[in-house]
Amino acid sequence: KYRDCPIVLGSATPSLESLNNVEGGRYELLKLVERATDAPQPQWRIIDQRRQNEGLSPELIELIKKHLEQSGQVLIYRNRRGYAPVVMCQACGWQADCHRCSAHLTMHHSASLLQCHHCGHQAPMPLRCPECEDPNLVPLGAGTERLEATLSSLFSDTPVYRVDRDAMSGRYDFENLLEEVREGGPCILVGTQMLAKGHHLPKVTLAVVLDVDQALFSGDFRAPERLGQVIYQVAGRAGRERSLSGQPSQFVLQTRHPEHGLLSELRQGGYLGFAKRLLSERQQAGLPPSEGLVLLRAEAHQPEAAVSFLKAAQKPLTQAGLMAQGPIASIMPKRGGYWRYQLWLQAPSRAQLIEGVSREWMNLYRLPS
Repeated sequence: KYRDCPIVLGSATPSLESLNNVEGGRYELLKLVERATDAPQPQWRIIDQRRQNEGLSPELIELIKKHLEQSGQVLIYRNRRGYAPVVMCQACGWQADCHRCSAHLTMHHSASLLQCHHCGHQAPMPLRCPECEDPNLVPLGAGTERLEATLSSLFSDTPVYRVDRDAMSGRYDFENLLEEVREGGPCILVGTQMLAKGHHLPKVTLAVVLDVDQALFSGDFRAPERLGQVIYQVAGRAGRERSLSGQPSQFVLQTRHPEHGLLSELRQGGYLGFAKRLLSERQQAGLPPSEGLVLLRAEAHQPEAAVSFLKAAQKPLTQAGLMAQGPIASIMPKRGGYWRYQLWLQAPSRAQLIEGVSREWMNLYRLPS
């Protein structure tokens, strides 16, 4: 601003805030319609996983086999590390839950332990159900560790690499693996967010996203935006250079909701069409970035203390001209031993919101806690 320099923001998946600035005339949108390598965009395919078991569908397994036979590499995204996200007793329905968080403990098979991925709490894997002592404890769902084992069994002649914080613990493990994959032959990469964006893997001809349905119905209004960004980023890993076989690259989304409007928009209209639909929904609901929102959160070892503080804070904030909704529990009510509640603060304009919060902010510290 001071030197009158133009600024270019580059992203394949710009935030809704940036696109809202485009609509408001503050930003100018420049589109790159071709890849730098002149390779075609991957073909999209949505696989309906309804009435199928968890994990890899038979149709997806055949696609993976086909691309490996054509000397391609396969990338599979699953944003859940560990072996299984839930452990349940078949006899009484007991589930392994974290006593410090509103979350299940994740099973890590190789270490034979249960771990909370929110607070870090660990416990040994029980041999019997703590409630009824039945020995039939069943792991439900598939994390990256379980997918690695399944893929290694199905494709025993193909290297399978797991990319997550558990497998890539060394300082240079990830960089060394990426270099090995770039120089090597057919292989399967299965991993979390570490694998999703920013990496040039020219031999990947098939990219896959598994089990993202929870984000479509999340209580967090930003979850669909993050989901669309991840899907589009993973899709961009496929076919970054033309394959030696001449076969087109593919992207596969496996879901139990193939008819969902947001997924259809993402497939047909690309990321920008998807984002514009989300932006319209936000505007209709009066949510950011079209309108301002401040989240005031209180945490305490006892839920009554957090609720009491927020109720006391609600009065001066309302008198300052703000609309306060709550107290309501956070999406994860308990985390790391703390109960979490919140107020949503809004105002007719963003300027009024900032002014009201700024004026009352220091008074909140004087409230009893």
